[in-house]
Amino acid sequence: MFCAISGNAPTNPVVSKVSGHLFDRDTITHALKASGGKCPVTGESLSEDDLLSVKVNPTPKPRPIAAASIPGMLSLFQSEWDALVLELHTLKQQHDAVRQELAHALYQHDAACRVIARLIKERDDARTALAAVQPAPVARPEAPRADAPSEGMTPAILAKFTSTSKELSKGRKKRQPPEGQASEETVAKFVLLKSQPLHEAGRTCVEMHAQQPVAASGGGGGKVVLFECEGGGQTSFEGHTAQVNRVRLHPSKPLLVSCGADATSRVWRTDGALLHTLSGHAADVTDVSLHATGDFYVSASADKSWNLNDIERGTCVLAVKGADEGYACADFHPDGLILGTGTGAVVRVWDVKSQANAATFAGHAGAVRCLAFSENGYYLATGGADASVKLWDLRKLKNFHTLSLDGEAAAVAFDYSGQFLLVGGDALSVFESKSWARVNSFGAAATGVSFGAAAKSIAAAGADGVLKLYGTD
Repeated sequence: MFCAISGNAPTNPVVSKVSGHLFDRDTITHALKASGGKCPVTGESLSEDDLLSVKVNPTPKPRPIAAASIPGMLSLFQSEWDALVLELHTLKQQHDAVRQELAHALYQHDAACRVIARLIKERDDARTALAAVQPAPVARPEAPRADAPSEGMTPAILAKFTSTSKELSKGRKKRQPPEGQASEETVAKFVLLKSQPLHEAGRTCVEMHAQQPVAASGGGGGKVVLFECEGGGQTSFEGHTAQVNRVRLHPSKPLLVSCGADATSRVWRTDGALLHTLSGHAADVTDVSLHATGDFYVSASADKSWNLNDIERGTCVLAVKGADEGYACADFHPDGLILGTGTGAVVRVWDVKSQANAATFAGHAGAVRCLAFSENGYYLATGGADASVKLWDLRKLKNFHTLSLDGEAAAVAFDYSGQFLLVGGDALSVFESKSWARVNSFGAAATGVSFGAAAKSIAAAGADGVLKLYGTD
């Protein structure tokens, strides 16, 4: 029996009731679906219900011709063996590829573990270093607190401080060095140009004007002198009754501020007229510093207090008292919102608006004698009796460099561009602010130092009361 459609022996034979033809069930079912219910042989209508199953013995499939002889069977076995060997070879190749991928993945994992371990160690070291610079509340006395003065930090003063700080901070990033700024090569050629006795023997301070060729100095006997660097003219200010410790020239107004061992700070016109005398301290006033607004100045004293004073009115706005030791020096940050002070061997940085102790730098082995902020606002230089000048990064709150001297540091000052640091002590030295290498050095001792306009000149004063001017011929 053979299927009327395929001509092969059917595996599931059925007979059509309509035509009597023999079909394979799967073949005729597929043909009926394709023809829409028509018999593929006669074309008559036909459905699956018209198909009768036929019971027959299963027909064995004929043996392949190749397996009908021994050589044919050997050929089949050889083909199967070749296929098996080829499959084994392919599996081995895949196995080797997987092993290489696994080895590469394990190497990457090991490298990642090493990187993670290094980063964790750096993080732990950074945390340890940060914890080391924070003041320990048990080891250090409590920071001084501000007394409640008669006026205090009014909202108008706070607003002026904030707006000035924002304006200066924004402009500082784009500010270029002054026109004609002295280069490192020029400063290296500085020599002594003029030497002028002005005061009695004793510690002498000096400051040069930021634009004009004038210098103010103060020293023994309570005298303040305004010296014309080019013409040599002098204007004397009489009023202090004891040693003058510090003088500051106003950058934009014809004013001068001084302080002394008579426990007073004074505001003068540059023609010699005394405008105000402030007696808010009970001991030597060791330092004064002008605020960036130009309307206020701070005075620091050995009576363990610092005051914020109004220049125009000659009144004390704020008094901060209660330090564990008297203040030896003080300086405003260029933006005017923080104040640096030296008391004992510790440097404290204050938030002026809240009078909170924002940071404490403890690193000097001797008393802090002087300090100065860099004009870029990033660095603070402090000099001490331990014969060193330490440089502090205000962004990271840590000491990043130390300059070793032959004797104690008596005075430090940055130039207006922040490119040079001037250090006075047993010798007068100039350092550049990139690698902090020494650019020039002068043998004369100095207790007061200052840069002139565009760092084209240097003023220094020593314990002999003599003002010395340095520059190029």
